[in-house]
Amino acid sequence: MPLVIRMARAGTKKRPFYHIVVADSRSPRDGRFIERLGYFNPLLPKEKTDRLKWDIEKAKAWIAKGAQPSDRVMRFLDAAGVMKRTKRNNPEKAVPRKERKAQEEAAKAAAAAAPKAPAAPAAPAT
Repeated sequence: MPLVIRMARAGTKKRPFYHIVVADSRSPRDGRFIERLGYFNPLLPKEKTDRLKWDIEKAKAWIAKGAQPSDRVMRFLDAAGVMKRTKRNNPEKAVPRKERKAQEEAAKAAAAAAPKAPAAPAAPAT
């Protein structure tokens, strides 16, 4: 049974609140879970301590048993100093369209300005 430490959404419409749970990876997001480790309230300011409350020792124990943290939970673990999150590659699509077009045009202009190498003479046909 592959286990994950992830967030299950609670709260009402447009007022999100998340429980941090250990669940089977095949169960639905808000469905059945094994244990609740804490909660996360994204509506509170980042400096408030009540924004994130969870038992890190239980999370460590579940990770030792083989549970895999989700991306967001991995960020929480990284902030707590428990695990190291690897940096992700930000794709070029993150660059605004105007800047992307300007970069493409500059690359085309540079390619056109570069001197072309002379073509090798064709070998005579026999």
